[in-house]
Amino acid sequence: MLMPSRVKYRKTQRGVIRGISTKGSTIAFGKYGLKVLEGGWITAKQIEAIRLSLARSLKQGGKIWIRIFPDKPVTKKPAETRMGKGKGDPDHWVAVVRPGRILFELEGVNTLDAKECMRLASQKLSLKTKLVERVDY
Repeated sequence: MLMPSRVKYRKTQRGVIRGISTKGSTIAFGKYGLKVLEGGWITAKQIEAIRLSLARSLKQGGKIWIRIFPDKPVTKKPAETRMGKGKGDPDHWVAVVRPGRILFELEGVNTLDAKECMRLASQKLSLKTKLVERVDY
């Protein structure tokens, strides 16, 4: 699963997701991309599930680019713990995405296969997404 090798701070605050994505909002590597339409968190487990889904549906037929990385730690306190006693320990990692961000890119497949691959991938997410195609390809 994806996670950073080192971070400056072990625990971070939750933060607020405002505005639209400016960086990573255009297709840079492949021909087709999966664009997110709403802001939120995508966990490392979700990214791995999507990667496996894309790899299985492509069957060595194309290339995949993962354009996001989970670099934000999310903490969790143990179950049935009373209030107080500080912030919980890091539990899992998430990638923060804003609307308009390209999550995954594909190349080497036709439009119908790309549409089906991205449909399967979007089912693994809790955010709304859409398939976009590179114009100048």
